[in-house]
Amino acid sequence: MNWKDHYGYSRMIKENHLTIGLNMPLENHGKAMPTLENQVERVQLAEQLGFTSIWFQDVLLEDPTFHDPATGQILDSFIYLTYLSAHTQLINFGTAASVLALRHPARFAKDVASIENLLPERFMLGLSSGDRRRDFEAMNIPIMERGKLFREAYDYVQHLLYKDYVNFDSNFGKIENATLVPKPTRSIPMFITGYAQQSMEWVAEHGDGWMFYPQSIEKQEALINQYREQVENFHQKTFKPFFQPIVFDLAEDKDQEPEKITLGYRMGSKALIRWLKQHEQIGVNHVLLSLANSTRPAEEVIQEIGEEVIPHFPPHHHY
Repeated sequence: MNWKDHYGYSRMIKENHLTIGLNMPLENHGKAMPTLENQVERVQLAEQLGFTSIWFQDVLLEDPTFHDPATGQILDSFIYLTYLSAHTQLINFGTAASVLALRHPARFAKDVASIENLLPERFMLGLSSGDRRRDFEAMNIPIMERGKLFREAYDYVQHLLYKDYVNFDSNFGKIENATLVPKPTRSIPMFITGYAQQSMEWVAEHGDGWMFYPQSIEKQEALINQYREQVENFHQKTFKPFFQPIVFDLAEDKDQEPEKITLGYRMGSKALIRWLKQHEQIGVNHVLLSLANSTRPAEEVIQEIGEEVIPHFPPHHHY
């Protein structure tokens, strides 16, 4: 797929360049359950400042053993991103990531096609196999089979979204003399999160990009190079982006060097520019910042990053 004329993808993704997005909720709630106050206003502020995307998790139940009081962002990812997108004009909305094994693929396809029609070319679909045992138990879905379920559901979704009156039979159900409506106005970018219980070869062949977790810059560079080699094997001369989420705490001291925190770093804005430039050079194309454990108010952090960091990593077009 050539994504160069796809509005949202081309605004967010460009080879050898990096842009910045934010994870919901836009709130420094720490270990407390988020209030979800002022989220519309903060999303609008992020859009005005040049952040290119807002990302939502797909979590069903609160599980205290997971130490995630936000359980994603409390509200259902599809419903919440549709609501927030109605208050914006430019910024992308994506899932990081939808747990494909926990949503029937026929209903899932209907949902994502509907969302894409409501915000054409601004919907980004991250896909994962899931890792929250309590969610699988609640749906009576065997978590140890999630890899197989992911592959089968992925094929079913692709058929429903992009085939018209073509019969299809799977373990999830069959399509016979019927077709899904609405179809997406354009193809929906689908990014695999982690390995989704698949091989790197599968990820490189089927996904439109890859989201992978933070690690040392040396390990990340080696992983990106390996991924790009696999992409080349399946799709010659095709670029597929690499995404990296990070838990982030913006220090008051703009020069403070990176200090390791759980799943991320605390650093100043000038150090953040240098850190992002290093990751841009190794092939990271988009960074998803989580402000949940910020020691400063989220709105203040968004404003400072927007004014001082985003100009170094702007959207690739502004219309």
